[in-house]
Order: sequence, then C-alpha cells, then structure tokens
Amino acid sequence: MKGKVGILLAMVVLFGVIASGCIGSQESSETETTGVELTGDFTKDILAIGRTLESNGINEVKFSAWGSGDPNSVMRVYGIVEAARRINKVWEENEVNVKITITDIHYVASFQDAYQEYLSKQPLGQAGDFFVNSYAFLPTLADEGYILDITEYANAYQNVIDDFYPSLIEASKFNDKLYGLPQDTEARPLYIRKDVAAKIGFNLEGIEEKVKNGEFTWSDVYYWAKKAKESGAAEWGLIHRKGSAHPDLIQFIYAFGGKLYNEESGKLVVDVPAVYKWLYVEWKFAQDGLLPKDIMSWDWAKQIHPAIVEGRTLFDIGGTWYWTEWQTKDYYGKEGTPRPLKPEEVQAWFTYTLFPAGEKGLKPVTLSQPFVWMINSKAGQQNPKYDELKDLYHKLAFLMVIKASDPDINAIHSVISAHLPVRKEAAELISNEKWLDDLKSLSIDLDPQVKSNIKDIVATTVHPINAKFLADVSYMLEYTKLAPAHPKYPALADIFKEAVDKVLRGDMTPEEGVNYIIQKVNADPELAQNVEVVGEIPKDWTLQ
Repeated sequence: MKGKVGILLAMVVLFGVIASGCIGSQESSETETTGVELTGDFTKDILAIGRTLESNGINEVKFSAWGSGDPNSVMRVYGIVEAARRINKVWEENEVNVKITITDIHYVASFQDAYQEYLSKQPLGQAGDFFVNSYAFLPTLADEGYILDITEYANAYQNVIDDFYPSLIEASKFNDKLYGLPQDTEARPLYIRKDVAAKIGFNLEGIEEKVKNGEFTWSDVYYWAKKAKESGAAEWGLIHRKGSAHPDLIQFIYAFGGKLYNEESGKLVVDVPAVYKWLYVEWKFAQDGLLPKDIMSWDWAKQIHPAIVEGRTLFDIGGTWYWTEWQTKDYYGKEGTPRPLKPEEVQAWFTYTLFPAGEKGLKPVTLSQPFVWMINSKAGQQNPKYDELKDLYHKLAFLMVIKASDPDINAIHSVISAHLPVRKEAAELISNEKWLDDLKSLSIDLDPQVKSNIKDIVATTVHPINAKFLADVSYMLEYTKLAPAHPKYPALADIFKEAVDKVLRGDMTPEEGVNYIIQKVNADPELAQNVEVVGEIPKDWTLQ
C-alpha cells in the first residue's frame, strides 16, 4: 500500500513539475512576443519592435505630436513627422508590415498656453503623445507622472546622449532621472543698432570682448541709451520683451551676481540685493524715458519688433531667434508697406553681445531655455492592445525621439529658426556650405509634408549670413544660465513680472518692488515653504 501511495505522490509531483514547466513556458513565450530589449543599435531595435508589433496583429501605430513656439520653429512637431517617415522606411525596406501615422499635429504660438492645454487634457487622456516645450515645465509634468521616465531607455543609447551638450541633458532631468531629450536651445544677446550707435559716436569695435571682460556693464548701457535718447538719435534707449520675467529679464539677477536657486536646500531664492538692482535698472530707465513705462503690455508684432527693426531704439534684449524672425515677419514699416528684413539688412544694422555684467568685477551672462522632447506616460494609448503592448509602444516612442534628434533634423531646425543646435554633430553640419546649399534648394531627403511646411521659411532664412550668426553666438552657451527647474518657479516668475511692471510704471519704487515680491511670496503658504529670502536692500546703490 505504502508503495502505491509513494508512486501516486511521485506522479502528482511529476505532474506538478510538468504543469509548472508548461506555465513557465507559456509566460516565457508571452514575454518574447510582446517584449523587446533596447540594444543601442537603432536599426536592430526598430526592426525588433516592428516585427513584434506585426506578430501581435498591429499594422498601424498612431501617435500625435504637440508643440509650440514662433512660426519658424515648426520642426518641433515636423521633426516627429520626419522621424516616423524614416522609421517607416526601415520597416518597408525590411518587409515589416507596420506603419507609423502621425494623426494630430498640434502647434500653437504660446508655449505657456500649450502647457496649460496639455495639463488640462491629461486627465481626459487627450494630451499629445509627444510634447515639446520648455524644460521649465518638465519637473511638474514628471512629478505628476504625466511624462515618461526614459532613463533606462537612454542608457542603451549612451552614444547618442553623449553627443548632446551636457548642460542640456541635465536640464532634461528631474530627481536625477531623464524625462526628455533636448530639442533646441538659444542665447539671449543684447542687440545694438549700429546706425544709431554711429550717430552718437558709440564705437562698437571690440564691444564683444569688452562685455566678455566685464569692462562694459549696465552703467555703460545706461550712459549710451541716455545719449541716444537725448540726442534724438533714437526714440528709446532700450526695448525688452514683455510677458513673464522668466525668459529674459532674470538675466539681471545673474548679471548682478545673484542666484535663483539653492542647490543645498532645494529651494528657490529671492536674492534681495540682486533683485533690488534689477528693479532699480528697470525703474531708472523708465523714469528717464529710455524704456517705455508700459513695455510689459506692448504688442509683440505691432510695437516691440517694429521699434527694434526700424531703429527706434539703441539697445534690445532679445533672443537669437529674433535674427530670422525679423526676416520672415512684416515688422519693418518705415517705407510704408510693412515687410521683412533682408539678411543683409539684419547684418548691416545689428551687432550683438552677451548680456553685460551688472557692475564692474562681475561677469556677463546669457540665458537659455532649452525646449525638450517629452513623451506622454500614456504614449500610444489610442492603439490596439495598449495594455498588453504598452512597453513596446513606449520604446517605439523613445526611438522616434532619438530619430527626431538626428543631426540633420536638428541642424535644419537651428538654421531656419535661429536656435542653437543641441548636438555637436548638428553644429558641425551648419558650417557645411554644401549642406546649406542643399537645404536652400530643398534637395534633401525629407517627408513631402515636412518640405511643404518649411518651404517658405527655408526660402527666407537659409543664408550664409544666418549660418555665420549662429556660429558667432554659439560661444554664448559657455556663459549661459538656466532658470530653476523647480515646480514653483513659474509662480515666483509671475510675481517678478508683476513687480517689474509696477516699478516701470512708477507705481512703486525699487525698494517697494522688492518688498512687494517678499509679501506676495509669504502670502502663499506653499510658495513660502519653497522660497528663501536672502540678503538686504543695498544702501545708497545707484546706476552710475
């Protein structure tokens, strides 16, 4: 009897082992049919993903691309379209019956509006699969779980990651995890009108070096701006952008030796001495009639840019992208009918330097606001078997961003939008005359839809003068600063903006402006917990 029981138990155990093995084999089989490990070999990886999709009955993958910016920066979305074409081509050539279709190309002018729309559509599952926007929004999107952590994927593509400028990769991280790849960046030069300078005896020879060495400061800017105004050479001494203090004007804080973020505490900083000097400069320029008191409400197209391109100001705080925007928009109306400038006119009328040091002994700066390709954490959800194939769709989305970052795509974007390239290979391409000629004639391998949408921009912007400008300003990235990638920074920037507007209009003194900022910060408990107020208002400080 004992022998029969032993045999029975052995059979049960054997059956269990066999059953277990069968189940294990089934799991292993499912893993093999839905999972692909990235190797860093793009063609190999994309073929593996394509064949796995096909074996799961997927023949079309739909994605949407959302982006924002000036009219010349449309490659922020068409780069994704081109990436899809290049991947489709690989699949087609290797008889993989799968195709990527970009179903929704959503491009709006205001990057802030685009961000708000992206946020509002997230709970509804209607936000774009790809989202290119300022790195400043990345921490919030990452913290909310709205965008994909691509750290592990990127590790397999370290050879590509290493070609990006390191500071831009750092700007694409949150809590030491990578949440995007840089799409473009820029510098914010101080533009100087050569013709206005000539009228007042302002010798611009060697001005770039003087600014670099801290010999030409904001006191000098004030001196020449006042001379231009009082002599009648220009209506204004200085024009700057309006809007949030975030993009441009916080350069004053860095130029006066201040900081905006404490890395040790992880908190934002209101650096009182630097903020006071910034507000004092704004107030002084406005009170002396060198800067419009209502500049923060000026219209971009009807007031700000025409004042610059028509030579009604000596100085302008702008961005590198102004260089080509002036060549594509009808801002110049001095001869009657508004028209864009010619490359030769922009070159003849403007020179450019770093943002000067606030005072002697300090350093010049510039500011960059990298735009970043981000991937929705639910990327691909509009496709079949999403829950089962989610990992596959996410890896495909990552490889699309890798492809959209091809050096030639990045170089095209840089040349036609006057943003700086984010990859070293793209920077080399821009200085290649043959490549520029091919781009000018659109004799390059691009999706017909992409060609059609950039044709007019290419015709007006691809020019050796513009390529030289990009080469000339690239050094500015060595001096660049970034606004803090902190979820509460946009709220602090809005308070800065309000204070600047009030001191410009003369509603507050610079000291009252600083106190207003501190009061507003303290009135918001959540913001107060994330902001340190350091230093005191300097005594008897003036702009000499």
